[in-house]
Amino acid sequence: MKPKAFLGQLDHERIVTAIREAEGRSRGEVRVHVSSQQVEDAQAAARRQFEKLGMAETAERNGVLIYVAPASQKFAVIGDSGIHEHCGSGFWTAVADAMQEDFRKGLFTDGLVKGVTRTGQALAEKFPRTEAADRNELSDDVSED
Repeated sequence: MKPKAFLGQLDHERIVTAIREAEGRSRGEVRVHVSSQQVEDAQAAARRQFEKLGMAETAERNGVLIYVAPASQKFAVIGDSGIHEHCGSGFWTAVADAMQEDFRKGLFTDGLVKGVTRTGQALAEKFPRTEAADRNELSDDVSED
């Protein structure tokens, strides 16, 4: 699918609302990025984008990126070291599997919201929100290249 067509199908407001809700219950950061690039390895591309977006700079290393490359029909869910050490690889696979069910049906917004929500639940459990320590370190908007 062409990236512009994919972006046009997304309900950005619903996705941003899900991100804000996830971050509102935790000290973590969640980003959704849509790439216009063809990628062979979505995990590697997601790691590169993670760095470009400054996600490795969060205070507690608890940022999560949902990376989608619609031109390649690939996506990845990755977390920084702080959240990964709590959740492990199986968690990211489970989130991706849940999203893929919706993606296969063409329900892209639903899949992204599901991924953000599940990620937010893990962040809330491992990094619960504390008013004194929380600040929004990264943009909540869906980014694209």
